[in-house]
Amino acid sequence: MTAPLRILAINGSERDGNTADVLRHAAEVAAGRGVVFETVDLRSVRMDRCGPCGDCNTRTTPCAVPDDVAGVVARMIEADGIVFAAPVHGFGTASLMQTFIERAGVGHLRFDRPLTNKVAGVISVARRYSAGEVWAQLTVNALLNRMIVVGSGFPATVHALHRGDALKDEEGLTNVSRLVERMTDMMELLAEHRRLTGNDGPIHTREANERVGLALNAAEFAEPAPEPALAPQGRP
Repeated sequence: MTAPLRILAINGSERDGNTADVLRHAAEVAAGRGVVFETVDLRSVRMDRCGPCGDCNTRTTPCAVPDDVAGVVARMIEADGIVFAAPVHGFGTASLMQTFIERAGVGHLRFDRPLTNKVAGVISVARRYSAGEVWAQLTVNALLNRMIVVGSGFPATVHALHRGDALKDEEGLTNVSRLVERMTDMMELLAEHRRLTGNDGPIHTREANERVGLALNAAEFAEPAPEPALAPQGRP
């Protein structure tokens, strides 16, 4: 018997509020398809901000900050799909999600892009403003990690102000439902591909890391050796 497909949602909200309500709705949709849906609430994760060490662009080993980010990344790697969900705060992504993107991305994911070919979905929750901008930022982050971003028709953006408002946004929740359904469809296709072929599809990782200057890219980006200088010729 094959193991059920798994979606891991990263909740970037500081509260158990509208974003959590939207993810609970998403979990119900996933359950209807036989998909295990789990949520990591970043508010409950021990996570430090990027510190003053300043060696992120040169180190070739994961971040050494001793917190829970590495454990969350490990759970993402084990999942079949990832949902990035965050509210809009101050016209941008809530600070918890922004910190996680920086710490996980620069500190752990950029070396060999372990999320390659995993299915990604993005949800943003906003009062009225900047829902699209936050959705776009999180989508670009998924693309950076070489994930497969599925279309859900209209983006899964949900409008809410007071606690409970998100569950009143019928159109927003419809788009979230479509997102989960499409993610499930794609995860099933990929699972069937793995069953038939025994591989995950084209994955280009360490040999094609896009970070210029990393040691693992040294051969690719090294300056060509200068031509040896010719000895001056003496006059006859």
